[in-house]
Formats: sequence, C-alpha cells, structure tokens
Amino acid sequence: MMGNTERNMRAVRIGEVVSDKMDQTVVIKVSRRFPHPLYKRIITRTAKLVAHDSENECKVGDVVKVMATRPLSKTKRWRVAEILERAK
Repeated sequence: MMGNTERNMRAVRIGEVVSDKMDQTVVIKVSRRFPHPLYKRIITRTAKLVAHDSENECKVGDVVKVMATRPLSKTKRWRVAEILERAK
C-alpha cells in the first residue's frame, strides 16, 4: 500500500533525447529557466541525464518524461516513463 504513493513522489523531468546510440540507454537534455538572482534576466540552464530505455524505442528528437530510479549503472539514475512526442 505504501509503495504506490512513494512511486508517485519520485522526481520527474521532461526533456529531449539527444543520443540513442547505446543499447537500452538514451541521453536526455533537460532545460530549466529561472531569473538571475541579481540581474533578474531569465537564464536557461541545461542538464544531460542518462536514462534507461528497456525497449530501445526512443529516437533522437523525441520528447520524453523520465522518472528517478535506483542506480542502474555508473551514470544511469533515470528511466523513461513515457514518450510524450515523437521526433518529426
């Protein structure tokens, strides 16, 4: 009973697939926008997340939702929850 609510509390990010060359792994670019603390201009910061894609169904350019998970390898801490938009 506790497991379901705990799973819903996991961190979720939305980003674009930038590499699908690895087996069952994709690299995702996640952007966040926030105002600069002093100058108040909007800044965009990007992070690259390595995510597990068990069916190898993600392609470069897809917009995906990733969810935090236990460490699957040295760098993989995320898994693809769903593909929101296919690459054109």
